[in-house]
Amino acid sequence: MAPASKTKAAKTSESIASRLSLVVKSGKYTLGYKSALKQMRSGKAKLVLIAGNCPPLRKSELEYYAMLSKTSVHHFSGTNVALGTAAGKLFRVGVMTITDPGDSDLLSFAEGNTA
Repeated sequence: MAPASKTKAAKTSESIASRLSLVVKSGKYTLGYKSALKQMRSGKAKLVLIAGNCPPLRKSELEYYAMLSKTSVHHFSGTNVALGTAAGKLFRVGVMTITDPGDSDLLSFAEGNTA
């Protein structure tokens, strides 16, 4: 029996998780809803990652702020627990804002993935 191949969504979330770990090591980021709004209002945010189980009202508000600040948004396919784990934290993360990607190519990958 051949090993089961992973779906495209699973491969994408794994590659984003590996790129996120590089951002955590070498770049600058903030965690949380309030800090994401602050970063977008000040124009420092480059990418906003939203967990899959984020409430719809909060998600739409983040998308609205991102549209006003011309920030790209990526909807993380996993839950807030998976996003926290991908960020290397032991707690849940609903929203993650990346201000400096560091050595990672996460910004170009996320933009190419959503288009």
